[in-house]
Amino acid sequence: MRAWNSGNNSSHPGWPATLGPLRTAAGAITLRPIRLRDARAWSRLRLKNQNLLMPWEPTGVGTWAQRHHTSAWPGLHSVLKAEARAGTMLPLVIEVDGQYQGQLTVGNIQRGALRSAWVGYWVDGDVAGHGVATAAVALGVDHCFTAVGLHRLEATVQPANLASQSVLRKVGFREEGLLRRYMDVNGAWRDHVLVAITADELAGGAVDALVRSGRAAF
Repeated sequence: MRAWNSGNNSSHPGWPATLGPLRTAAGAITLRPIRLRDARAWSRLRLKNQNLLMPWEPTGVGTWAQRHHTSAWPGLHSVLKAEARAGTMLPLVIEVDGQYQGQLTVGNIQRGALRSAWVGYWVDGDVAGHGVATAAVALGVDHCFTAVGLHRLEATVQPANLASQSVLRKVGFREEGLLRRYMDVNGAWRDHVLVAITADELAGGAVDALVRSGRAAF
């Protein structure tokens, strides 16, 4: 796995970074920072995958089409990059063989005694079920527990979202409890399962575990 840090004055531990490649049945998986020129690819995939993504994502203002038009990306990109420069977020694009196929975001990065964050992700339905999300999460987890210097990562997932729960289990996340009416998703307050993982639970790292299990290869 390769990773780099630009070393400029606005960089923070682990940002910006390009991670991978990690090979799966779908191809070579890499993570890289978001770019302003991602607007067209982001909009196309978000609109294409509306039915797949909407049941699991926070309720937004306006229609799905309005929120995911290419014109919405520059503002979102600006907010995400500002958070990254502040050291509180890692907004990353998931690529398969060099093509934009989703995003992975590490947010609410806390330093000091906590050294924790949450992780979220989505991928195009055409590559779902082929190990792409699992590989991306593994790359992100190892990066957070090494270069970023975190100790704990959390994720929340609706009980009915079995596919996402499977991804998180494969990487090593364990269930900690049920958060009742936790988040406004698709127009209603939904329960979410809280899962987490800590650095000391991953002997050798998440990527190595995937490779040893045969789910991915270097």
